[in-house]
Amino acid sequence: MVNKQKILIVDDDENIAELISLYLTKECFDTMMVHDGEKALIAYDTYQPNLILLDLMLPGIDGYQVCREIRSKSNVPIIMLSAKGEVFDKVLGLELGADDYMMKPFDSKELVARVKAVLRRYQAVPKVEEPAEDKGKCVEYPGIVINLTNYSVVVDGGNVDMPPKELELLYFLASSPNQVFTREQLLDQIWGYEYIGDTRTVDVHIKRLREKIKDHSTWGLSTVWGIGYKFEVK
Repeated sequence: MVNKQKILIVDDDENIAELISLYLTKECFDTMMVHDGEKALIAYDTYQPNLILLDLMLPGIDGYQVCREIRSKSNVPIIMLSAKGEVFDKVLGLELGADDYMMKPFDSKELVARVKAVLRRYQAVPKVEEPAEDKGKCVEYPGIVINLTNYSVVVDGGNVDMPPKELELLYFLASSPNQVFTREQLLDQIWGYEYIGDTRTVDVHIKRLREKIKDHSTWGLSTVWGIGYKFEVK
């Protein structure tokens, strides 16, 4: 029997949490509900979810802080839920490491679709000896190896943890060295049609990549002003 994927639902509105649980249970997910930030952190350690649906407005520890603390120790996918529609709130959530952001009220089918999409992208596969046909999913330059097969980045011999979207963006750019991509092209390739127009998403992820990976003497992430970004090989 295949183990069900586990979704941790964190929302202080019990009715909304139960409704989300019902949607996901119908899609054969296992769910657990908690209603405040402190219990969310405890539940993460005990339940070990495959994905977290995290409301921002929580009593005690808010969703931003919960995301920050979980990101300090794990790359588990996080989808933030919020009634706030301000761009600032969305950008802040992404900067803290969220993989997606949904505004309330949301359509149940869209929520389930986004959960499935984020889980597909995550693909947390243990490191194993890779067959020859998978080598096409690995890009290597002096001092860095970006592997899309097992979602790993190794810089100067050490693993660099990053959420799936950051890794996919880095891999995409590094796969086409010195080619300039507009923010819109990167949104379309990495995030899909639902993010078209929200170009700040790309800027946030590039900023986070630069914080984790410093430019090498022979390569680096470059900004092409007025256009977009490229992985520059010197």
